[in-house]
Amino acid sequence: MAVREGSLQAPTRHPIDWRGGEFYDEDKLGGELDRVFNICHGCRRCVSLCGAFPTLFDLVDASASGELDTVSRSDYPKVVDQCYLCDMCFMTKCPYVPPHEWNVDFPHLMLRAKAVEFRRTGGRWRDRVLSSTDALGHLAGIPVVTQTVNTVNRSAPARRAVEAVLGVDRKAWRPDYAVRKFRSSAHTDHAPTVRDGQRTPGKLALFSTCYVNCNEPAIGHDLLKIFAHNQIPVTLVEREACCGMPKLELGDLEGVARLKNSNIPQLARLAGEGYAIVSAVPSCTLMFKQELPLLFPDDADVQAVRSAFWDPFEYLAARRRDGLIRTDFTRPLGRVSYHVPCHGRVQNIGRKTEEVLKWLPGTEVTTVERCSGHAGTWGVKKRFHATAMKIGRPVFRAMSEAQPDFISSDCQLAGHHIEQGIGQGAPKLVHPITLVRMAYGLE
Repeated sequence: MAVREGSLQAPTRHPIDWRGGEFYDEDKLGGELDRVFNICHGCRRCVSLCGAFPTLFDLVDASASGELDTVSRSDYPKVVDQCYLCDMCFMTKCPYVPPHEWNVDFPHLMLRAKAVEFRRTGGRWRDRVLSSTDALGHLAGIPVVTQTVNTVNRSAPARRAVEAVLGVDRKAWRPDYAVRKFRSSAHTDHAPTVRDGQRTPGKLALFSTCYVNCNEPAIGHDLLKIFAHNQIPVTLVEREACCGMPKLELGDLEGVARLKNSNIPQLARLAGEGYAIVSAVPSCTLMFKQELPLLFPDDADVQAVRSAFWDPFEYLAARRRDGLIRTDFTRPLGRVSYHVPCHGRVQNIGRKTEEVLKWLPGTEVTTVERCSGHAGTWGVKKRFHATAMKIGRPVFRAMSEAQPDFISSDCQLAGHHIEQGIGQGAPKLVHPITLVRMAYGLE
C-alpha cells in the first residue's frame, strides 16, 4: 500500500451499510477502531477539534508501550462518548479521508460504535428521553402548561432535579417552550405566481423542525415574511416528525428509520411536485441532505428529497443570482458577529449566510468559523457541559472581540451556547433569518 497524504481531492463519503451483517459485529468493529485509532495516533492533527482526540492520545501516551497495542479496547468507549458527530475532522483536518486508500471516516466510525452500543444496551433512559424531541414538544402550545413548565424550569430546585434525573447540567442553557406552536400559527402565502429561476424552483415547502415549531416560532414566522416579501409561494409540510438527528447522535438507527418512514413519503411528494424544501435548522437540513441518503442509498424517495432540500440562505443566494430577490433593505444593522455552525459547513454550500448578511447596507459582518462545542443534546449533559464550554471558548472570545451589536448563528442552540459563554453583557442574540427580516424593515 502506498503511503501518501490525501486532501488533494474533495472528501467523499461511502454509504453506511448499517443493515449489513458485519456492521454490528463487535470483533470487526474493534478491529476497525484499532486500525483508525492507530492512524490518528500517528497523525494527531485533530487534537484541537474536540474531546475525542485528546482522550485517545492520552490513553495511548499513558499506556505501557506508548502505542495503541497496550490500550485496552474497554477504554475505547471513552473516545466514542466524546464524539458528537460534528464532522469537522472529516471535512477540515484529516488527510486520510476517502478517496485516500486508508479510507478514514472517523465520525461515521464513531456512529457505528454508538450504534453497536445502543443495540447491545438499548441506551440510557435519560438519553432516549432527551432524543425524543417530538414527545418533549407536546409540552408546547398549551399556554398554562407551557408557562408553568418554563417557570419551573428556570428555578434552581428544578434544575437540580433535572440534573439528577436526566443528567442535564444545571448550569447549561436550555430552551423555553413556546406558548403557541409555529405550525398552529403560521400563515403561508400561496397567492404569488410561481417564478422558476435558472437555479431555483419558484415555490417552497417549509419543514418547520421541532425547535422552530416548539421553542422559537418567531424564526419560522420571520422566514415566511422574507419569502412573502419576495413573492415566493410557500406551503407548510403537511405533517412532520423529528428529522432524526438526535436519534442518529445516540446511535439509534432503527429510531432514525422510523422517523424517516414518517417524513420521507410526504417530502418526496413535494419534491416530485417541484417544490424546493427548506428548514431553518442546519442539523435538520443536513439530515435530509446527507445522513439519510448515506443510510438509505437505495431509497429513491430519500434521494429525491435530498436533491430538493435547501438551506434557506443557500436558496436566497441562488435566487438572487437568478435575479429574483428584492434588495430594498431599509435598516442598517451595525456590527454583526456571525458564527458558522458545523452542520452548516458540512453541507459544502459555502458561506451562504455570510453572503446574504453582506448584502445588507450599513452592516459589518465578522465571521467566526469554528465549532461552538454545543452539539445538540451532548453539550447540555452534566458529563460533557464543562468540555462543551471549553471547546467553545475561542468562539466566545472571537464573537465578542468585534464589539458587535448582534451575535448570530444559523444554529440557534449554538447561538445560545455562545451567548452563555460570553456571559454578562453579551450582545443581543438574533438569528440570521431575523436579521434579514429586520433589514427589510418588515414587522
